[in-house]
Amino acid sequence: MSAADEEPDHAGGARVRLAGRVVPLAALRAHPGRFVSLFGKARAEVGHAECLCDPDRPQRLVIRCRAGRYHLAGWPEQGHLHATTCPWYRTDPALSGSASYPREAITSTDSGTAIRLAVPLRTRSAAAPPVSAGRADTPSHATRGTSRRALGLLALLHWLWEQARLSLWHPRAPRRTWGICHARLSRQAGECVVNRLPLASVLYVVPPYRPATGARHAADFEAFTARLSGEGSQRRRGLVLGEIRRVEPTPYGVRIGLAHLRAPLFASRALHERLRRSHRTAFAGHSNKHGGRQVVLCLVDRHPGNGYLVIEDAVVMLCSATYIPVESSYELRMSEALTAAGRAFLKPLRYDGTGVFPDFVLLDTTPHTYVEVWGIRGREDYEQRKRIKQAHYRGAGHPLLEWAVHDPLPDVLPRGRRPPATLPPG
Repeated sequence: MSAADEEPDHAGGARVRLAGRVVPLAALRAHPGRFVSLFGKARAEVGHAECLCDPDRPQRLVIRCRAGRYHLAGWPEQGHLHATTCPWYRTDPALSGSASYPREAITSTDSGTAIRLAVPLRTRSAAAPPVSAGRADTPSHATRGTSRRALGLLALLHWLWEQARLSLWHPRAPRRTWGICHARLSRQAGECVVNRLPLASVLYVVPPYRPATGARHAADFEAFTARLSGEGSQRRRGLVLGEIRRVEPTPYGVRIGLAHLRAPLFASRALHERLRRSHRTAFAGHSNKHGGRQVVLCLVDRHPGNGYLVIEDAVVMLCSATYIPVESSYELRMSEALTAAGRAFLKPLRYDGTGVFPDFVLLDTTPHTYVEVWGIRGREDYEQRKRIKQAHYRGAGHPLLEWAVHDPLPDVLPRGRRPPATLPPG
């Protein structure tokens, strides 16, 4: 991994307690080999480490050892108890679509996370369809989960984004690049099993292109595609995660080019049209004009004839320039305004469900401030839901920052704070 892909720890003087000894987190990350005996002692005698992001409320950390190397992970289902600046902070389940799934769909233990995906990653071996044929003429269960006992593709993408802390923004963070996204997502995939397969073996997160690493990344991609060949009576399908750079028509469908990836992916016209219908905002010209990014998670198979990767299903997520997910061009403008104002905030993610969440949550106020972007005016059912949400927030004691999009964007600067200085490139 390139040094340019490492995101500096903006938790400042974060500290960890191992077997009664307090160690700076920066030292553990920079020189893990120096603390092997201390890791081993803490694991054997205490069973866990402690994060001191809040000295008055130490939080347990899992100590994992793989191939003789120790590292720390957040305690299952307790990430929201950490300080919001802590590397182990995770979204409160009350603000996440993950809470709507039973334990059998997302099982978190001290050894990692097991996910049940609605789409099979192994299929009976058979000739793959030509690129012109579409398996997406009707909505797929992989895209929008029909059973809460398994995650659809969108839910898996949201889970990865949430666990990699990419739905969270902090003003002290450096400029977020795709290299940082790749590093975080790859680490998260290494801690997860999907349909009893290591996620890292079936998911290819497109790495940032650099001349120095181009040959190695090309070899990794060839190895990934080779794993999609038939295995006896079965074929293995894979997942590709990247950012759409271009979509071009072909005689048989469309060719989709991803940023940093030389090899194109191919999709049928039927699939492409369904994606445009299902993710209208992500494909809208005005969203791209405002700096929106199109992040895509593709279910792919390898064509037995020409070896091309054929997309069988996919989901597209609109993101801001800093890769914060958004659901409309108006949310995109609000996200960029909050980022420019130096606010710490998160974007609640719905997964496959239709849970009621605020559009954003400001983490730099006590209590946290909810942000709502009201995009429709004059429709009674929408106005009724709006009144219900406003009443709920008042009853729960959450301050509310509102923007009716036909009005000017409200002042989002914190009270008494001047506009922040521009952060240097990261």
